[in-house]
Amino acid sequence: MSVTAKPASPAPDHHAQFIELLSASLEQNAFIKLVLAKYVGDEADLQRLIIKQLTVKEQPCLSFVYRYKTRDITKNFAVEEGVAAIAGLLPASFKNAHLLSVTDEAQLEYSKKNKSSLFKSKPQQLREAPSAEHNREKNRFLDLSRPFLADLGVTNAKHELIPAMSRKWKQINKFIEVFSHALTSSPLQLDQPVRVADFGSGKGYLTFAIHDYLRNTLKAEGQVTGVELREDMVTLCNTAAARLEHPGLQFKCGDVRSVAPSELEVMIALHACDIATDYAIHTGIRSGASIIMCSPCCHKQIRLQIQSPVLLKPMLQYGLHLGQQAEMLTDSLRALFLEACGYETKVFEFISLEHTNKNKMILAVKRPEPIDPTQLLDKIEELKAFYNITEHCLETLLRADGYLSI
Repeated sequence: MSVTAKPASPAPDHHAQFIELLSASLEQNAFIKLVLAKYVGDEADLQRLIIKQLTVKEQPCLSFVYRYKTRDITKNFAVEEGVAAIAGLLPASFKNAHLLSVTDEAQLEYSKKNKSSLFKSKPQQLREAPSAEHNREKNRFLDLSRPFLADLGVTNAKHELIPAMSRKWKQINKFIEVFSHALTSSPLQLDQPVRVADFGSGKGYLTFAIHDYLRNTLKAEGQVTGVELREDMVTLCNTAAARLEHPGLQFKCGDVRSVAPSELEVMIALHACDIATDYAIHTGIRSGASIIMCSPCCHKQIRLQIQSPVLLKPMLQYGLHLGQQAEMLTDSLRALFLEACGYETKVFEFISLEHTNKNKMILAVKRPEPIDPTQLLDKIEELKAFYNITEHCLETLLRADGYLSI
């Protein structure tokens, strides 16, 4: 009796199966991301392709991020066009594809001879699909519906952001975010009044914002004073505070030297020019502030004193570099003096203020316990000696009050 051999089963089409999994994840809104790796094409330095789903102008699309050694290039495709493009890239340009979805994980692998393997697995716990909104709302510490924003011209009567004020709105939110994080690490107790002084308050955007955040978000008794040299701005802000019923918010005409509160919990001075920043920091320390927030501007005092060390003369012969060095040295000494006075201090990029590119912030939060400043003061003296600095305004003010005596 003859035996008829069974025909061999066709090799599984891993490519088609993988594309089906991709399409199904997109249709079911379960797609998280797809990474194509092991590039074998002709483009120099292309390492991988990362694909995510976005919604642009109310239309779903696939965002292709081509990751090169030193740069990224992004291109957006309609979903069907994107899936077709992915199918064409495997295995011609990429030998590995890793698909991640809410319910599945799949990896398509090709050998040197283009033999395919497909591995599938289930996650141990259900994942959450990311938002596909291209312009999705970021975490906000203030709501656009707050009345003061409309009164100050940040939003319109419908509480919609005025496009020309988007930069200011971004600055306000970033400022409150920084303040919020500082508050959590500070010794401040919100069951007690929180006294705040904002020197150089201008039109009051940030002054109103911090008062609103304390009173309406944190339900704390915020007693906030904006200090501004321009009388018209002071009148404008006081009128707005009364009209909007902001109890505990007031504006005074003057500067950090003429309006010096004896006790403060928070001291703010953004864009204070040259040694005005030193006077503001000194006021914060002397008033016992738990949080000091400064965004310095101009660094004339130290720049006029710097005598370039021999090794650095070729570098500091250029005015731009000398100015950058003076800025870095001035603010480093300020941060070290704050550390010596018992503050944990950070220096970081904040966000560009309106009409200026100054975006550095010095943030100091009072430590719960005092420290021995001896080593810090030694470092300060070494820095001053290296650059031949004879006077720093903040040091002069602090020594006059006995803060830096050992």
